Amino acid sequence: MNAIAIFDIGKTNKKLFLFDEQYKIVWERSFLIRECLDEDGDPCEDLHMLTAWVKDALLELGSEPGDLRIRALNFSAYGASLVHIGEDNRPVTSLYNYLKPYPDTLKRKFYDKYGGEVTFSMLTASPVLGSLNSGMQLYRIKEERPHTFERIRHSLHLPQYVSWLWTGQACSDITSIGCHTNLWNFSQHHYHEWVYREGIMDKLAPLVPSTNGYPLKWPAGQPLPHGMAEDCVAGVGLHDSSAAMIPYLASFREPFALISTGTWCISMNPFNETPLTVAELQKDCLCYLTWQGKPVKSARLFAGYQHEQQVRRLGDHFHRSPDQYASVAFDPDLADPVQARIPTGSAPFSAVDLSAFGSYEQAYHALLLDIMEQQVASTTLILHGTDIKRIFVDGGFGKNQVYMHLLAAAFPHIEVFAASIPQASAIGAAMAIHGQWNEGGLPGDLIELRYYRNYLNSNL
Repeated sequence: MNAIAIFDIGKTNKKLFLFDEQYKIVWERSFLIRECLDEDGDPCEDLHMLTAWVKDALLELGSEPGDLRIRALNFSAYGASLVHIGEDNRPVTSLYNYLKPYPDTLKRKFYDKYGGEVTFSMLTASPVLGSLNSGMQLYRIKEERPHTFERIRHSLHLPQYVSWLWTGQACSDITSIGCHTNLWNFSQHHYHEWVYREGIMDKLAPLVPSTNGYPLKWPAGQPLPHGMAEDCVAGVGLHDSSAAMIPYLASFREPFALISTGTWCISMNPFNETPLTVAELQKDCLCYLTWQGKPVKSARLFAGYQHEQQVRRLGDHFHRSPDQYASVAFDPDLADPVQARIPTGSAPFSAVDLSAFGSYEQAYHALLLDIMEQQVASTTLILHGTDIKRIFVDGGFGKNQVYMHLLAAAFPHIEVFAASIPQASAIGAAMAIHGQWNEGGLPGDLIELRYYRNYLNSNL
């Protein structure tokens, strides 16, 4: 049976998966790489260690694939990270962290030159995010280190760099270019004017379809790993958030929104192509591009981080373990702030005196009510003007009964589901090049759904 190997590169965990033709995981390994420091002393990805792992990981397979034949590789990785390759095919800078502080003076110079923050952000669907706008990393090198800038032959987003290690083909992919980079003009469907005027275009590799595959360039004299086909191809890689959307787009035809929950809760609507407004930008909205080049209006909320901080505070106050929240059952009475006398008022939960609550469970429901108020405001931004039939929630909050029941009540005219798909970004990367390796059709049972009724209109 044919198989595909997927490198799934997160900020913390680097993983390698083998999927069979039914998209079942048949082998996996994780690898941790500690951060190092860039030349300014800021934390960054250890590019040397990452490169070595990518090159060696398949050798760990041994005889594990059994009768599987690895026909293809592909890659998903976090966005806003560029690797700058010189003429000698070596990186010329560190792999800078997208949280690296950005100089205010340089930022003002850029936006003043190109129409101001509001106008520019609307065109590029990119809020002003400093280094998280990856195009600004290149602009900074050009302005602060012009000699280094001259040495750059190709600036590749991380998924495309990993692909390049296997194929030698320098490519750009629309899911990485369209990920709050400041590079893409969403209204005109090509690069923004500044990319040409500043010479950035000369450093970007050609855009190719996300479905492309290129022959592997295996080192001369080295035997292929066990199970790898001689005609194995490698995809060009995808931004992980866009890759994770692919299984949903392939499985559902009616308009839906996806709330991907983790440290950030990102509400995504692939059926909303209206341009971003000033108000939406100010409320942390942005757009991604799908693997087919279509915009996905999105809104970000730092809810997972808030939850993590506050359950730690709850645990300390009520003398419970930090993960006690996972066993809290949904209580409709505690979900009613008036009936339960939850004293949150208009203050954020972090400012509430926990001694006002009679129990851990009451306080936890209050926390989730506070988070849900923010979540509804964030998700509503991307629903406006579209006829969304379903909301899917994946990630940590999808397993949280209190969150899911409150969400169902907040959107009574939309079906709300907890969605479970193991390793969605890795599966999405495999699906993007399905035709390159898989002789069967796409399976129809990739996503497991659990429906949540509106408890206000039920007997729960």
